[in-house]
Amino acid sequence: MKNIENVHPALLGSLTTPGTSEKFINFSPGPTSLPTAVEEEIAAGFQKSGLTSLALSHRSPEFLSILDHAITSMRRIMAIPDDYEILFAHGGGHGQFAAVPLNLCHDKSDIATYVVNGTWTKRAAGEAEKYCTINEIDGRDPETGMYTSFPELTEENIDPESKYIYMCSNETVNGIELFRLPVLPESRKHIPLVVDASSDFTTKPVNWHGNNVGVLFACASKNIGHPGLTVAIVRKDLLGEDKASPLCPGVFNYTINAEAENLWNTAATFNIEVVGFLMDWLEREGGVVENERRSIAKSKILYDVIDNSNGFYGTPVDNHALRSRMNIPFNIDGGNEKLTNEFLIESWNKGMVGLRTLTPFGVGEYLRASLYNGVTEDDAVYLADFMKEFVHKNKAK
Repeated sequence: MKNIENVHPALLGSLTTPGTSEKFINFSPGPTSLPTAVEEEIAAGFQKSGLTSLALSHRSPEFLSILDHAITSMRRIMAIPDDYEILFAHGGGHGQFAAVPLNLCHDKSDIATYVVNGTWTKRAAGEAEKYCTINEIDGRDPETGMYTSFPELTEENIDPESKYIYMCSNETVNGIELFRLPVLPESRKHIPLVVDASSDFTTKPVNWHGNNVGVLFACASKNIGHPGLTVAIVRKDLLGEDKASPLCPGVFNYTINAEAENLWNTAATFNIEVVGFLMDWLEREGGVVENERRSIAKSKILYDVIDNSNGFYGTPVDNHALRSRMNIPFNIDGGNEKLTNEFLIESWNKGMVGLRTLTPFGVGEYLRASLYNGVTEDDAVYLADFMKEFVHKNKAK
């Protein structure tokens, strides 16, 4: 292991600041913080007498009430039609990378089209090819090899025999987001869309029927809860034992879990309760429409600083119509390592953490500010003000 004894904690991705700042803001790409009101509600629950959801049997009437609340409130707030099941799954987003093909492709020869426009769709396609035949739509820039756009979906690049078309509505690493799901060519509209919405679920509306959404999944630990829970919203006509691969494990089988009403095995009781708290918060705060307005406002605050820095800050996605509202990658002075380290240390001292976290993909030149539900507009302003100060102090270096 590399000697890290003399490396500043901020450069190692530390999420514990020295405590000298009056602010503490978590910009981590996930897991991350929940809205303060939700965290306070969780804390208050532990002060009450009796069992908390951490200790409730998943088949007890107390937990069944919690489960029903989480499902019905999510269905109402996200306008999820009645012909969709809401399933709470284990295994995170990676679990769904396997669960999707195992549920929608009966045989290895079945074809699935994957729109690969970033890190997570590439990884999902790699997992799926174990269980089905992949038709990949490559979204890389042919000159740079980078993912900086979303490829056009045409009759030519979508195999008509596809069991589904897979995409990610927000690529967290690459900073690419679709603010509305794509409209498929007329001759391909019968193919169900599968959407990894792990990092943007609840921040914008979903046109479930209009976009022919077959499955939409989101791991909880970015916008709706804690690690260890994933919601999979599955259209009912895609269920059925005759549709799934015989290799599909029961814990990932949509049909088995729908028929068992989310109780086939022990549910993540506490995590499901937190989802219910988050849905209550979202409703009090104005629902999805108001949440989208906040997301637009938060991201604009930071992009304005980047765009008005005369090149001191850079971001890889030039197309403003695709710049992520959730995850804003930015470099400093073209990737200047010395200034980047100074930025990380000074922002850490001011109570801002998570701008660089250790990932399986290494450390690149871009930092990343993630603006999930737990980050407020004031938090975005605090970071923006620091970025302006840092430019003023260092632009002549």
